[in-house]
Amino acid sequence: MELREYIRDIPDFPKEGIIFKDITPLLADPIALQESISQLAKRFAGCQATKILGAEARGFIFGAALACEMEMGFVPVRKPGKLPYETLEATYDLEYGTDTLCIHKDAISEGETVLIVDDVLATGGTINGILQLVNQIGAHVEGIGFLMELTFLEGRKKLGKQNIETLITF
Repeated sequence: MELREYIRDIPDFPKEGIIFKDITPLLADPIALQESISQLAKRFAGCQATKILGAEARGFIFGAALACEMEMGFVPVRKPGKLPYETLEATYDLEYGTDTLCIHKDAISEGETVLIVDDVLATGGTINGILQLVNQIGAHVEGIGFLMELTFLEGRKKLGKQNIETLITF
């Protein structure tokens, strides 16, 4: 199955000159959605991770589904003020400013091995924020998975020597 066929281009969104890659057609098709989860699971088959961390919000979709498929726990990584228990937070750079992500401080343990999943690798900022959180805790990232990657933004370069898997590249 060619997953790329389920990604719709939306010109001039969120601002003029941007071509937004819309994943909602893929999400709406049960076969394409299942195929994307199956392909990610195959890429990380045999890994030693015990949990998958998913970035708010679309990382929740792929991360939670992949966690079920791979029989792992799922950990949401959210914006400030969205998690009810004690949190750790990391502020990271974006191309136009900064942002902050939070994780429950007991969601993963020191020495634990995790996977990180999100919908798209663009500039790498969000994943760098998650990597900061994982490092604060002292856990290990075995791999990072994405549905798609916007290679022209070179986000992969900002993630160092991580094991990165993407299903679709643009």
